[in-house]
Formats: sequence, C-alpha cells, structure tokens
Amino acid sequence: MDVLQELGKVALGSRLRRLGDVFACDAAKIFQMYGVDIQPKWFPVFYLLSQTEESSITAMAADIGCSHPVVSQAVKEMTKAGLIETGKSSEDGRMNVVKLSDAGRALLPALEVQMQDVTEAMDELQGQMQHNLLKAIEETEYLLEEKSLHDRVLEQRKRRESQRVEILDYTPEFHDDFKRLNYEWIEKFFTVEDADRELLEHPNERILNPGGAILLARYEGEIVGVCALFRKDDETLELAKMAVTPKVQGRSIGWTLGCAAVDKARSLGAKKLHIDSNTKLKAAMKLYAKMGFVRVVGPPSPYEKCNIQLEKILD
Repeated sequence: MDVLQELGKVALGSRLRRLGDVFACDAAKIFQMYGVDIQPKWFPVFYLLSQTEESSITAMAADIGCSHPVVSQAVKEMTKAGLIETGKSSEDGRMNVVKLSDAGRALLPALEVQMQDVTEAMDELQGQMQHNLLKAIEETEYLLEEKSLHDRVLEQRKRRESQRVEILDYTPEFHDDFKRLNYEWIEKFFTVEDADRELLEHPNERILNPGGAILLARYEGEIVGVCALFRKDDETLELAKMAVTPKVQGRSIGWTLGCAAVDKARSLGAKKLHIDSNTKLKAAMKLYAKMGFVRVVGPPSPYEKCNIQLEKILD
C-alpha cells in the first residue's frame, strides 16, 4: 500500500519530498555521468556563480528563495571541495563575496552540455504528462506566497469551530457570566472603573431597559464570550463590554459574536454602531477593522481607559 498516495492532499509535502528525493538521486547520477563533480544541492549556488563574477550569500539566498543558513552551508561545503573562493567585493571592500574557483569554472563546459540534455529529457517527460508540472508548481508557489498553508488551515479551523458557537440573548441566569468575563478582561489590561461596575452590576436598568441588548457566546456548553449594545439615541447603538475568555481565543468567537451584534443592532433599528476602545487592544483593533469600523472623533468617552472612537454605518 502506498500510504502517501492514499493520504492524498494532506500528505502533499511528504509526497513532494519523496518526488524530490527521486529527482535528487537521479541528478547525482547525471552529474557523475557528465563528470561534473558537484552535489545536486549545490547546483543553484553553482549556477548563480556561473552567471556572475561574484555574489554575496545574502544576494544568492534572495535569488534562490531559500534561507541564508542553507546557502551559507552550501558555500562552506563547496569551498572545502575547492569549487569556490571567498574574498572581499571588488566594488565594496567591506562586503564578503564568493566566486567560482578555477576548478569550478573548469566544470562549466561539461555542465552546459549536461543542462542541454537534461532540458530535452525533461521536455520529453513533460510531453508525456497530462498536466504541466512546472506551471502547477509556479501557481502553487504564487498562491502560498499570498497566503501560507498554515494560515489557510488556521482559517478553516476557525470556520469549523465557529460553527460550534451558539449566540444567546441575555437572561438573568447569565448575569454572573456577563460580570465574570468583563471583569476578567478589564482587570487584565486596565483598572475597573465605577462606570464599569454600574453597568455590569445593573444590566437591566443600564442596558436592556433603555433599548439595548446583551449577547452571549456559548462554546462546548460554556459561556465564553459576551458583548452589549447600549442605546445612545434613536439611530445609534454602542457596541461595548465585549469580552472573550483567553482560553478559547483564536477560534473566531469574537468575530462570530461581533457579527451577531451587528445583526442585532440592525434588528433594533440602529443605523450606526459606535465603539469606545483603546489602541493597546491590538486584537480588538484588528477585529473592529475587519468588521468595517473606522476611526471617528466624537465627544469624550466617560471611560478613562478609552483613547479611540470607532463607528460603522449599518446599511
């Protein structure tokens, strides 16, 4: 059984490494066949140096698209093999550079013939393929440069876990959760103010009765997030007292809760959402920007901890 073939997409990296090993094994035999005494892993560095008089390790790493230590190790091994020499740049005496030695340049005629034969052999191989491997690799590299596989998997994880989040309307049984989560985040970053206590201890009188709302996020049977909508005027609600417990952060619960708050605000007839916040809350700032909030200047906030105001027009 070919386990990697059976695993398919989820083992793509391992499958490519195995294919790379196949190419590397044959490449070693091909270099030997043409009398070009270099290791396949040195070839990108060797080729770059064959096209220029000299180059720095940093420049070669950028051109090849690999790390500085990888190129540095190749240079060290090739120097030991007598293929390259190190020295100071002819243009800038402060810069260390490397270049092919006489022994290295002596291999270039044979390498040129080898590259011609390899190119034609690869063209023949490509002609037997249904799909263009090189174009697929180029496209994959481009797309992964735009967004890494790690980030793509993280987004998928967040989407999956966000589907397990229940958004609930506030009832008195959740009063302790509302207080617990808010005191937790306020005490982590700031000092609890009298205005905080007044709202958290009396949510009915200060939030709900004037026409606002409180939403809660339940995840795996536990209340892990809360937010409140305060009535500022007939057309404006303030999104505040938003908190997600640290142990479940990174699961898009804040995003799910925020989107639910926007929908709730619309259902309450709001045309605009307002936020008083603080720029030290980096994650919150990113979330609000993602939700479409922009910075505004309004009347001073009643909270000392707030140094920025944001608004979102609800269309």
